[in-house]
Amino acid sequence: MRLLRHLFAPSSRRLFPEASLQRIGAAIAAGEARHRGQLCFAVESRLSLRELLDGRDARTAALSAFAQLGVWDTAGNNGVLLYLLLADHRIEIVADRGYAARIGDERWQAVCEGIQQALAAGEAEAAVLGGIAALSEIIAEQFPRAGGTAGEGNELADRPVRL
Repeated sequence: MRLLRHLFAPSSRRLFPEASLQRIGAAIAAGEARHRGQLCFAVESRLSLRELLDGRDARTAALSAFAQLGVWDTAGNNGVLLYLLLADHRIEIVADRGYAARIGDERWQAVCEGIQQALAAGEAEAAVLGGIAALSEIIAEQFPRAGGTAGEGNELADRPVRL
């Protein structure tokens, strides 16, 4: 069953056309103007046959993307990856170690559930924009911008990534 879902997964290009990616990137930039955290959004349509045969799940794929995109390598240990695997209908949030003692799993899970509800309603862009807004609130609570210029210290590109 999972193999079929991955073979016939919706295209990330169809769900998130270029204009949509630009709006998502603008939302990330706007959120980061309010906090010192680094937020990244990555979407993957499907996993490869080899990854499926190896038993790779969405969480493992998200952790790999977290490393590949350098989200773990921020100066303040305050990077957050919002990862969406379309074939498995999975949303994963991977937060750097700076959040470990500050934010419980239930807060991250609540954001995932909000995104899932909007996705189920067929609103892919709105789902991600809502997730980015919710994550920006959490990040701003923990790493508020204390003066300086918005965009200062922007260590990761705001542009969403298609994997």
